[in-house]
Amino acid sequence: MTKVLVATEKPFASTALNGIRKIIGEAGFEFAALEKYTDPGDLLKAVSDADALIIRSDLVTREVLEAGKNLKIVIRAGAGYDNIDLKAATEKGIIVMNTPGQNANAVAELALAMMVYLARGCFNGKSGTELLGKSLGLHAYGHVGRRVAAIAKGFGMEVYAFDPYLKKEDITRDGVNYVETAGDLYSRCQYVSLHIPATPDTIRSINFTLLSKMPKGATLVNTARKEVIDEESLMKIFSVRDDFRYIADVAPDCAGEITKAFEGRYYFTPKKMGAQTAEANNNAGIAAANQIVNFIKKGDRTFQVN
Repeated sequence: MTKVLVATEKPFASTALNGIRKIIGEAGFEFAALEKYTDPGDLLKAVSDADALIIRSDLVTREVLEAGKNLKIVIRAGAGYDNIDLKAATEKGIIVMNTPGQNANAVAELALAMMVYLARGCFNGKSGTELLGKSLGLHAYGHVGRRVAAIAKGFGMEVYAFDPYLKKEDITRDGVNYVETAGDLYSRCQYVSLHIPATPDTIRSINFTLLSKMPKGATLVNTARKEVIDEESLMKIFSVRDDFRYIADVAPDCAGEITKAFEGRYYFTPKKMGAQTAEANNNAGIAAANQIVNFIKKGDRTFQVN
C-alpha cells in the first residue's frame, strides 16, 4: 500500500490535516503524520518507508532523500521550494512539486498590511502617509504579484510590474503598467514589492544600483526570501538615504544593525507569516494531497519543479 507521510515541524491546522487524511484515505493510501519534531533524526526514521512526502518549511536534504528508500514524490505545501535538495531528488528519480497560488492571497494581504503599518508610523499616534496615489512596482508578476496588484488598485495605487518571463499583454490585461527592465521599475515606484524566488540568478540581486534608483519616500517590501537581498547594499542605502524604508516577512541577517541605527524605517515580522492564515494552510495542504493522488494514480506531473 502506498504510504503518504506528512512531516511538519510547524504543523498544519487541524482542519487541513484532517482534509489531507481524508483525501489520502479515500484514495486507498496509508496516512502517517510527524508533527512538531525537533530532532532531524525523527524525520529520517519516519520517511524510511514512505512513498510520498508532504512538507511545509521542513528541510528535505540529500540525507532525508536517501533515508526515504521508497520515495517517489515530495510536495512542498507552498510556493517556495528552496528547502528541498532538487539535485539530489533528481539524481534519485524523485519528483518534487510545489503548490503554487494556494498561499497567494495570504501573502498579498500581508504585503499590503505591512505597507499600511509602516506608512502610518506603526500606529504610533503620529501623522503618517497614505497609499492612495502612490506608485507600486511588482518585481515578478506571478500568483502573488497578481493578488498584490488587485488589492493595491483597491487602495488607489498606480501599479507597475516587471517580469522577464511574461509578455506585455500578460500584465497589461490586468490594468497593470508594464515596464521592460528592473531598473525602470525601481526608478518609477515609491514602493517595490518583491515576488522573486531564491535562485542562483536572484540571490543578492536586489543591490545598491537598483535601490538607489527609487524615488524619494522609497519603501522596499519583501515577502519573498531574505537571500534575494544584498545586505551590504541594504545597509548602504539605509545610510545614504534617510527616506528609505524596508519591510520584510523574514528579518535579514543584519536586522540587529538596522534596528539599532534606523528606528521607524523598518518592520520585520517575528517569523515568516506570509502563509499563516487558516485559509492558506488548508488550501496548500489539500492541494498537496490531491497532487500526490493524481501523480500516483494518473502519473500527473503538473507543478513538477525538478
